[in-house]
Amino acid sequence: MLLEKIRHCWQDRSGNFGLISALLAPIVLVSAGGALDVASAYNTRIEMQAQLDAAMLAAARKSGKSAQELEARNFLGLNAEQDELNESAGFTLTVNADGSLTGGYEQDVDNRFLGIVGLSSFTLGVNTTVAAGAEEAAGGNGCIYALGNKSQAVLINSGANVKSTKCEVHVHSTSNPAFIMNAGATIDTAKFCVKGTNYIKNGGTLSNLQTKCAAEADPFAGKMPEPKVPANCTTSGTMDGQSITLQPGKHCGTTFNGSPTVTFKPGLHIISGRMIINSGATVKAEGVTFYFPDVNSEIRANGGLTFTATAPTSGPYKDILMFEKTSDASNNRNPQQYVFNGSKGEILKGIIHLPNRDVTYNSTTNQTNNITLVVNTIIMNSANWKIEPLSGGGSTPTSGLANPRILR
Repeated sequence: MLLEKIRHCWQDRSGNFGLISALLAPIVLVSAGGALDVASAYNTRIEMQAQLDAAMLAAARKSGKSAQELEARNFLGLNAEQDELNESAGFTLTVNADGSLTGGYEQDVDNRFLGIVGLSSFTLGVNTTVAAGAEEAAGGNGCIYALGNKSQAVLINSGANVKSTKCEVHVHSTSNPAFIMNAGATIDTAKFCVKGTNYIKNGGTLSNLQTKCAAEADPFAGKMPEPKVPANCTTSGTMDGQSITLQPGKHCGTTFNGSPTVTFKPGLHIISGRMIINSGATVKAEGVTFYFPDVNSEIRANGGLTFTATAPTSGPYKDILMFEKTSDASNNRNPQQYVFNGSKGEILKGIIHLPNRDVTYNSTTNQTNNITLVVNTIIMNSANWKIEPLSGGGSTPTSGLANPRILR
């Protein structure tokens, strides 16, 4: 009798199993999908925090709240154009009473599953506070830094003549040989510091060589204010004329026909792709910073060039004459050649930060160049090169908080 009642009860309920399953399905979906939405939001918040940390460290090196806020917004991709496309993201910057800076970054993140129950998005927010760190010593009298740890990181060929009373050369290679010097060359600098001990010297004059030396590190690593590269080009293609003037902006795959006088107006000039300047041309670039957004971008001079270039003396790119993108690890793993070919005469003043370039120097200077040159490797060919350290040595080229650190 009891068994029949149980069997009857089961038979009655089994008919409703499909209905019960149908009712439970949305709950199960929301529960499982909601967990995915929460996990995705958590990961997004971690990414936002990392982005804000980097943005605030960059902003802190700027002088003035407006410049600091602009730098941070560029790092976060919140320029005016993108603000219109992404109204859900916002950034605030506060200058605190102690001089530290606090940044707040907020963004709405859409939910894929929780929208079923009316929770269409999460609003995520992160904050970062940065303050000045301990002062670093200025970078001494370093003029040339060859950072590559490879054979022949420095190659000095016959006819190379480098003269300086204060300039120091710092070679980081410990390979065999770290550098090679051929006969008929003269390198007369205050110090020629080589981290390794193996080298080949086939003659010539090399003053003040020190091996097994504590080569100074790149004084500008992580300190360069990389700009946001605009999508559109200011100039592109082939340009004709005896006198050509370029306004600051992005120049894409530009070639100058003939042998013109090319004047770069003061400001930031972003060189995207290869800019070719033919032999016999004259280049004037005073108060100018050249930026290369990848290792395949360069100014390629075809020799016989008269080149005068000086860095700005104020503003966000103070003292920076040439620099390249170094925040992209994949870009950094692919060093490319860069040739200085202003053989008729060259005047340079400023920081040249090209740590991903194998530089060949073929130029003659009309007067002493005040530069700090950071490269991967360097070949010095037949050229007369007079150099002295840039005033300020290896100090940070930007103003703002000194050596900012994150307080959170």
